[in-house]
Amino acid sequence: MTISRRTFLASTAAATIAPTFGMAKTQSLRAEPVIQQILAGEYRDFGPTPALGFNGGTPGPLLKVRQGEELAVTFQNRSGADSSVHWHGIRIYNAMDGVPGLTQEPVADGEDFEYRFVAPDAGTFWYHSHSRSWEQVAKGLYGPLIVEEATPPDVDADIIVMIDDWRLGEDAAFIDDFGAMFQFAHGGRLGNYAKAMPSQSTVRQGDRVRLRLINTSNARIFPIDITGIDGKLVALDGMPLTQVEDFGKIMMAPAQRADIIADVVEDIQFSFQTREGDYGLGTILAEGMNPSKRSSAISPLPPSGIMPPSGEANRREVLRMQGGAMGGRHAGDDIWSFNGISDLQDEPWLKIDRGTSVLMTLVNDTSFPHGIHLHGQHFFEIEADGSVGPLRDTSLVDPGESRDIYCVFDNPGKWLLHCHMLGHAATGMRTWVEVI
Repeated sequence: MTISRRTFLASTAAATIAPTFGMAKTQSLRAEPVIQQILAGEYRDFGPTPALGFNGGTPGPLLKVRQGEELAVTFQNRSGADSSVHWHGIRIYNAMDGVPGLTQEPVADGEDFEYRFVAPDAGTFWYHSHSRSWEQVAKGLYGPLIVEEATPPDVDADIIVMIDDWRLGEDAAFIDDFGAMFQFAHGGRLGNYAKAMPSQSTVRQGDRVRLRLINTSNARIFPIDITGIDGKLVALDGMPLTQVEDFGKIMMAPAQRADIIADVVEDIQFSFQTREGDYGLGTILAEGMNPSKRSSAISPLPPSGIMPPSGEANRREVLRMQGGAMGGRHAGDDIWSFNGISDLQDEPWLKIDRGTSVLMTLVNDTSFPHGIHLHGQHFFEIEADGSVGPLRDTSLVDPGESRDIYCVFDNPGKWLLHCHMLGHAATGMRTWVEVI
């Protein structure tokens, strides 16, 4: 769709360990209707937006745990409908993964559910509803989840930057077309307002900062430009890069994350390109000067411990994305399908022994991009020249293209595999893998 400037807001442990119940202090996470001032700044004529949130607001509260320790959360569902919580990117104990119909029953409105799991990997993650997620996430049921390293990098500020878009009317209320077939069959629910939401509003010139970018949108791919810093990309999807990298435009599909460690030169500005040019998403103001600016080089984060491919995979599989508008016929019985099959079936697409390595070719035979997310595991993207790329949990595949990923399925259980353009998953583009 064509986006005008008026529509955008510029705003300033091991994966297989079973849970050890009773060790961590339990936190409460209450899903409920909220009233949120989403639009501000140059849009102060807009009133607050009736939304959904956790603990009285959206995004929900920061959940933080140290690597290898347990997170215990009592989910209190007062949202008005069935719901659940998925802990995106965590190599979690399967019963805690939060997928209704696969790992648990949906949590009815008025009921509670206790999630307990050990967080095996340090990094930037997030949590969100996994029940009617194309609507509940769009309305605000999500929040940041940070797993701290045993020895975090030496920075002056650790800043979470959640990036989202919203489809709102002139009254600031959500446009109530969440079930629109047009959106499901095309690029998904794309908002007409967008902004970055940093966890702090100011820094000092000379500060060394860690920026944790999280794309929480339903369907929008953000090509993010960041100015005002000099630094390095250090992690993708929570997983440390082997070597730090220079960065320019950071392409972020829904659910993807990117960590940057950088020195502040001036105001930090976030923007992205639309058909009509460069649009501001938000700013972190540089106020004052750090008298003890660091001169040391930016080093890689501690490694994840997940080993890259060392030989041929045990199996090769193809996952073919089909359907959608202008996508041609397919054998599935919904708008989208994987390999001609729509939605979850009684039997898994793959049933494999624990420790099996799979080279999976993701083939996009549709007219739209898809961000493919695998629950409970991480995988290496394989570059076009055959070299091993970054370790991720969500991979963006453009229309008409394909991508190889390499995964050792070492976390037992029933794991969802789906497009994270949430309307696409809701209308057929999802399947599951069982690791035994």
